[in-house]
Amino acid sequence: MSDQNAPGGPAAPSGTGSTPGFRPAAVEAVPLPTIGESIGVVVPGASGSVSVTGISLNSRTVEAGDLYVALPGATRHGADFVPQAVEAGAAAVLTDEAGARLLAFSHDIAVPVLVAEEPRALVGGLSALIYRSRPQDAPAPALYGVTGTNGKTTTTYFINSLLQALGQTTGLIGTIEILAGGAPIPSLLTTPESTDVHALLALMRERGLDAASMEVSSHAISFHRVDGVEFDVAGFTNLTQDHLDLHGSMDEYFQTKAQLFTPGRARRAVVTVDDDWGVRLAGTAGIPVTTLATHSTGGTDGAAAAADWTVTGTAARGLGTDFTLRHRDGTELRAHTGLPGSFNVANAALATVMVLAAGHDPAAVQAALDARDPFTVAVPGRMQLVATAPAAVVDFAHNPDALARALEAVRSPEAGSRVIIVFGATGQRDQLKRPAMGAIAARLADTVIVSDDDPHDEDAAAIRADVMAGAVEAREREHLACTILEVFPRDAAIRKAVELAGPADTILVAGRGHEVWQEVKGVNLALDDRVELRSALTARGFTVLEDQRIES
Repeated sequence: MSDQNAPGGPAAPSGTGSTPGFRPAAVEAVPLPTIGESIGVVVPGASGSVSVTGISLNSRTVEAGDLYVALPGATRHGADFVPQAVEAGAAAVLTDEAGARLLAFSHDIAVPVLVAEEPRALVGGLSALIYRSRPQDAPAPALYGVTGTNGKTTTTYFINSLLQALGQTTGLIGTIEILAGGAPIPSLLTTPESTDVHALLALMRERGLDAASMEVSSHAISFHRVDGVEFDVAGFTNLTQDHLDLHGSMDEYFQTKAQLFTPGRARRAVVTVDDDWGVRLAGTAGIPVTTLATHSTGGTDGAAAAADWTVTGTAARGLGTDFTLRHRDGTELRAHTGLPGSFNVANAALATVMVLAAGHDPAAVQAALDARDPFTVAVPGRMQLVATAPAAVVDFAHNPDALARALEAVRSPEAGSRVIIVFGATGQRDQLKRPAMGAIAARLADTVIVSDDDPHDEDAAAIRADVMAGAVEAREREHLACTILEVFPRDAAIRKAVELAGPADTILVAGRGHEVWQEVKGVNLALDDRVELRSALTARGFTVLEDQRIES
């Protein structure tokens, strides 16, 4: 993030922004007049000899030779931080009229200042120009982008795992971590700022990676974080209620996602048509589309029957599922996912079809599926199994659809087994989904423990009350037999769940997944659901599994 707060978001943690560790080692200097010409801005006459070798939105991560972009934010304007940026070595500044006025009145700036009407909209293109992240005249990693409400993280991991089975070296930009051929870098945003995205893509190109997968959130599109990036294949998982605090309506949410499936942003697409939003997207995308149906009711107009690829022949194997992907021309691929839930079949199928859409031979893909079982990977915090007796699962499900899918996935067919869920709702986010999530938990779990997620600056008790109200109302209206408890803080709620569980039961801790910090009133508290769950299980004498993650 930048020095400025993201619209409606918390302040940026120290050290984020155009992170030096993300940058390629070698960057060719770009003359400032070239920068100005590319964005239609006049460069001050005495600045013709100035060159730029980097770009940053954050004064704390500026390096010598950077173009520092000073943007307006929720509480401060980036122009307030220009002195720090210049002291750190910024070669020039780009800002808007408001920033220019602040600089004129407050600071004597010794570097050129470029002024544009909407500099935020220019950052992606400038980053691509400065870092040469996707040059037309040089090879670059094949780039896969995945969007949708649920399944983005797992699908990107599945894509990488399948590509690795095909012998390729891969990179990753996502919610959990960033991989560019080296050690994992913890991720603070689903999609980093465009300065980081282009620096990372250039770094991956410099390191000779074959391919990279990226999660593309609606926030990333709205806030210009993927501007200037053209994906080789864009994939769509699904669209369900989430982020309406940002978008206002499901239609606006859809329209934002749909921007990814337009010329200049992606070359081709794979769209899952299991819901009406997917059907609509497949029919309106401005690029070539391959359709995928993972169950027989894709959309209300029978889109599943007409899909290019369909999932057939599903059969349970262990916690996972065997399935067949069938093309309408008769081509079939056999695959398996070791992660529970029909949604992970959908994620694995989408990953497979996206790899095929990039040009990989079906026979080679089948050989890779047979040799490596690439969809049996540990995706941190995504249906992550912590113990088996009781079954204890940590998942990121934090909206109604994801919560329902997770609860359905963990329900054991064993007679007498119970499902115990611990979850909450995030503060300063879509309030309408809170009672809906409470009602879903009451319908699909035997014991509902409502606790805190990330309250942010909102009152935690009020958030819990919203969730509790939905759960209690559903129980009374629908005559459900579930037990509903309110337990906080979250670590106490997890211990309570383990205290209530028997060896045949299932504990689902939902909402935070891989996250290791809980934000309360601007303070980050150390809290990892997986650690707390392991600790509570061990204290009761239950056996826990080793912590595993996908190979990088």
